[in-house]
This record gives sequence, C-alpha cells and structure tokens, in this order.
Amino acid sequence: MTKSNLEETPMINRRLFTAAMVASLPLAGTFGAPALATDELRDITFVQPSPSAINSFPVFVAIGEGFFEEEGLNVTVEAINGSGAVLQALSAGQAHFGRPGPGPLIAARARGVDAVHIYNVAARSNFGIAVQEGSDIQDVEGLRGKVIGTGTADGAEVGFARNVMTGAGMTAGEDYEFLTVGDGGPATAAFLNGEIDAYSASTADTAILNQRGMAVRDITPAEFGRFFGNGIATMGETIRNDRELVEAWSRAFARGHAFALDDANREAVLAHLAAGNPQEGEDKEFQSALFDAVRSKTIPTDDAEHLGWYPGAVWAEWQDALVAGGELPGPLEDLDAAWTNEFAEIGAAAVN
Repeated sequence: MTKSNLEETPMINRRLFTAAMVASLPLAGTFGAPALATDELRDITFVQPSPSAINSFPVFVAIGEGFFEEEGLNVTVEAINGSGAVLQALSAGQAHFGRPGPGPLIAARARGVDAVHIYNVAARSNFGIAVQEGSDIQDVEGLRGKVIGTGTADGAEVGFARNVMTGAGMTAGEDYEFLTVGDGGPATAAFLNGEIDAYSASTADTAILNQRGMAVRDITPAEFGRFFGNGIATMGETIRNDRELVEAWSRAFARGHAFALDDANREAVLAHLAAGNPQEGEDKEFQSALFDAVRSKTIPTDDAEHLGWYPGAVWAEWQDALVAGGELPGPLEDLDAAWTNEFAEIGAAAVN
C-alpha cells in the first residue's frame, strides 16, 4: 500500500445490503456524534474488501437477526477493492467500520493512519499460496524465480504471501514476482494463460477456483496457520470520541458471529447471506460449502480467551515479517496501539 493510495479518496463501487427496518436519520457529519434516542436508528457504514457476504458473515447475520437494530444501529454494507481501499474509506471518514488485513493496517499506521483492529474475525489464517493441482511445484521453495498472482495490489493476501516467502529466505522483485490479476475468473485465466505459477488466495478464493474447474492445492507451510487474517477495524478517533458506538457494534457483531457458529441456526444464516449477496445464494450447495470453509477459519484457537481475541505475539510476528520483507522501514513505535481486545471482550460478554 503506497502513500498515494492512502491519500486518495476511494470510489465505493457497490452497495450490497441495507438494514432499514424503520426510518433512520442521516449521520451528523462526524463519527463522534452522540448516540440517538432509543426509538431512532443511527446510520452506520461498514466497508468490506470484496463483494462476498460469506466473508463478512457475522455482519449480515447480525443485520438479518436484528442484533444491530437492537443496538440502535442501521448498518449499510459497501464492497470496495481490497484492504487498502477499506483503510482509505475509514481514514477519509466514509465508513465507521471495515474489515482490513493486519499487514495493510500495520503499514497504514506506519504512514500515520490511526486505524485500530478491534475484533479478530479470521482467527486462523484464511490465506494460502495455491498452485494448480497438476503443477510440479510442491512447496514454496519451488516458487523461486516464479510469479505469484494476487487479487489486489495491496490487499491482505499480498502481505501474507510476502510473509511466507520471507520465511523461505526470498525477497519480492529479486527471487520471485507478484502480479495483480484479480480474483475468480481473471485468476483462472491467469493460470490458464501461464501468467502466474501460483496464487495467493483466501479460503473463499480457493473454493471459487475449484468450483469453476481450476483445481488448485495449497502449498503453504503449516506453521503459517497461526497468522490470523482480516478483522474488524475502526479509527482511533472513533474509539476515543464515540466509544458507545464501538461498544454497540461489538455486541451486535459478536452475537451475529456466535449465532452463525451454531449449526442449529444454519438455515437462517444462509438465508441472511443470500439476502446480502443474491449471486452467492444462487447455488445453494456451493454457498453452503463456502460458508463452512470460511466459518472454520473464524473459530478461535485453543489459547484464545473468547471470540474475536487477538494474540499479541502474532501481531509482533506480522510486524517482523513486514520489516523483513521491506514493507516497513522499521517497527512501529507502539505496535500495541494497532489492536485491542477490550471490545471483543465486551462482545463476548453480550454472547454469554
């Protein structure tokens, strides 16, 4: 993510879903406005780095089940392109909450963007480096001198792949190359045309490639499974000046997450996701399989204290990888300011 990317105003290109059960009031110009009366809903914008409702399933479930409404919030979801654009929207005041990756968020903070992760959604790594099923490449060492495709130029999948390759002693631009090819169909075409030898993909991306007939397999070393993926972020100013909003969001989001993890609610969950993205809901079998794959990555690790909990040690490992890969000139002055567990704890209390 370059400095110019952070300074540009993003074009939000697709409105996915709006929970508008009753008439609502417009935002008061800043995100630090006081909460509205309990019989009114406050308009809130959430930005996600892809159009998939499944990738942000707790949000759509919390909307559909009325959890946000119970907190006085009317949430609109906007899809934009990648974590870099999510952070741009947050820093430009165009959204209250977003779902960027940890690598882009750390890099953004190094450039003065006061974004903070408040909920660990992808508690288990939801990224991997995949090659075609019939490829001779068996491990990441086989990618030396090769081209790795990515969905976006500055998304979380780039930071993850750079992290993996750095661990193997390789540097981008010297030992391998990145090529932005997009996801879905464009990624399939890039494989077929020989433009890329591997693809840094999310769990959802890999499932889509396989579903479209491009059989791929993951060659990511097992030890990188501890690197959590995209999580919920907001601006530090919002936390300081509008704490009640962040707490309300956190309670509703955690309830949506917990509801979706209960198999007894499966039918309702899939219906909410189809409402959020009708295209994903057209093929029920594929929707169900993709939801299972994405949901599995959000189940907390054994050492987690509750849903949404962040391990501080892995934040340090993320930062070390960014420094080693040349994405950061050096460690942040205060890495702990990039994340907090306090709001996930509030959410966990609402679930329990």
